[in-house]
Amino acid sequence: MAVLREADATSVAAAVKKHKVIQQTIYAWRKHFGELAPSDVKRLRALEAENSRLKRLLAERDLDISVPKEINAKKW
Repeated sequence: MAVLREADATSVAAAVKKHKVIQQTIYAWRKHFGELAPSDVKRLRALEAENSRLKRLLAERDLDISVPKEINAKKW
């Protein structure tokens, strides 16, 4: 967000040189985060963190389910 605010205050070219990113990155960030308030950005980050935690839990659960199935499928 700070890079976007700086690009709005100065120029995109100056922000690109200072932060060593390409212009397309600035424009993509602006498209994605441009209209969000700082509180919205914090909420978005919290939701992304929760989403990644839930994905990890789901992957662990799927692994817990698939391992016994594989063991039971083998003939001893």
